[in-house]
Parts: sequence; C-alpha cells; structure tokens
Amino acid sequence: MIKTGNSIISIYTEMTPNPDTMKFVANKLLYPGKSLDVQDESFAIASPLAKELFSFPFIKSVFIASNFVTLTKTSDLEDWQDVIPTIKQFLKEYLENGGIVVNEEEVIKLKQQASNTVSADDDDVVKRVKELLENYVKPAVEMDGGAIQFKSYDNGVVNLMLQGSCSGCPSSMITLKAGIEGMMKRMIPEVKEVVAEAE
Repeated sequence: MIKTGNSIISIYTEMTPNPDTMKFVANKLLYPGKSLDVQDESFAIASPLAKELFSFPFIKSVFIASNFVTLTKTSDLEDWQDVIPTIKQFLKEYLENGGIVVNEEEVIKLKQQASNTVSADDDDVVKRVKELLENYVKPAVEMDGGAIQFKSYDNGVVNLMLQGSCSGCPSSMITLKAGIEGMMKRMIPEVKEVVAEAE
C-alpha cells in the first residue's frame, strides 16, 4: 500500500486543456511511475483517496499519477473556482494524516490491460510504439494532467486509451491525430493510423 504522511503537504492547482478537469499537484510523490484512472465510484476500491474524493457530489472521475490528482467535474458544477479551496484543504489533510492513496493489491486484482510497459511477447512494432509513448508522449500529457495508454496494435492501426484530462478533452483529438499519429508515422513507418478507444 502506498501511504503518505509525516510531512507538510502543499497543493497547488493547474488548469488543463479540458475545462471539465482540474489538476491538483502535491509536493510529494503519490503514485510514482504509475497511474490509476478511476472512471466512477464503482472502481474506487483500488484507491481509498479516490473513494473519499467521490464523496464530493460534483466529482465525476479521478485520475491519480506521479505527484498529482486530476479531477473531472460533473456538469452540475459551474465553476471550479467555487470548490478549489475545499478540495485543496481536503487533499492536504488527507495526505498529511497518512491517508492511503492507492491500494496496490486491489490494482493488481483490477489489472488494467492498458500498459506502456514493454513485455517479452510484444512484437517489434509494439515495442517501438510503447517506447515512443513512454519517452515522448507520457511527459507531455502528464503536464496537462492526463495519460495515454497503449491498448493494441493491429494491421497498422494503433489503438490508445485516453485517461485523466485527456479523456473527453476538446483538444485531445488534435493532439492524437496531429501530434501522436504524425510522430508515430514518421518514427515507425509500419504505423498507418492512431485511434482512441472510446470510454
């Protein structure tokens, strides 16, 4: 289990390209090198922090990564500014009191198939796609509070899953087509198209 605590936590917010999401950044690692996308409360078993966040009626989904939490609001909430101080205070207290962010045993049980980790049975194209996602795409989309995970490769088509602020973001299709697809076609000639799996 990944715990926090015994230190002063500071939280600041960053806008994301998706107006429905807000990124809350902590001054400590929450889930180093990994991410967890909790699309609704029924999947919150893997994250006690996410479960607590769902007690706020305006939270639609929770995405936890390295040192940040990206929250997506429901349409009921007009403006993030009304609730940012409350969420920041909640996160600060939760983390300072040693609250569990992610329960790794439960994550393993849920075992999301999407992963950018290269495995021994990946073919050459899949290895190169995953390496490109990990080295070039991941750092850029994490800055915006999101993640993009590899799902599958078949006959020139790379299928990706958008998470966090990338999911439902108006500019995510531009990023996907103009950015990621363009780069993959240049660096991996076998790739003909990049598509996003709908949630």
